[in-house]
Amino acid sequence: MAIEVLLMADVPGLGPAGTVVKVAPGYARNFLLPKELAAPVTAGSLRQLDKRRKEREELARIQRVEAQAKADKLKKASVTIRAKTIDGQKLYGSVHAVDIVDKLIEQGVTIDRSQIDLPEPIKEIGTFDVQVKLHADVSVTIKVWVVEE
Repeated sequence: MAIEVLLMADVPGLGPAGTVVKVAPGYARNFLLPKELAAPVTAGSLRQLDKRRKEREELARIQRVEAQAKADKLKKASVTIRAKTIDGQKLYGSVHAVDIVDKLIEQGVTIDRSQIDLPEPIKEIGTFDVQVKLHADVSVTIKVWVVEE
């Protein structure tokens, strides 16, 4: 004997938000309903789900516009980092995402270090293209110049 509930949020193993699923009564009563992950299938719960969906879409649109504006600033930016070297080529230490973020903050662009896609630290002098992922749909490549101090 199963009951139908409307998922109000994505639930792993059951489905995405907005889906009507059949679950055991105890699972619905003890887990899904108290955590507001699901609601009984009614006209009111359908309206509530539609309202949440519109709010999420609006928030996603705003975040994308902000990310695009930040990307336009970053397209004009280049980062120069001075570092000590051992033999004129290899760095004494390395350049990390935090170092790049600090230089961007000096230029007036604030980003999180997790947005910088730097698979491994930079360990030598040169020019590097570094990918910055600002949003799922927005990314930009910046030039990082590592020069001898």
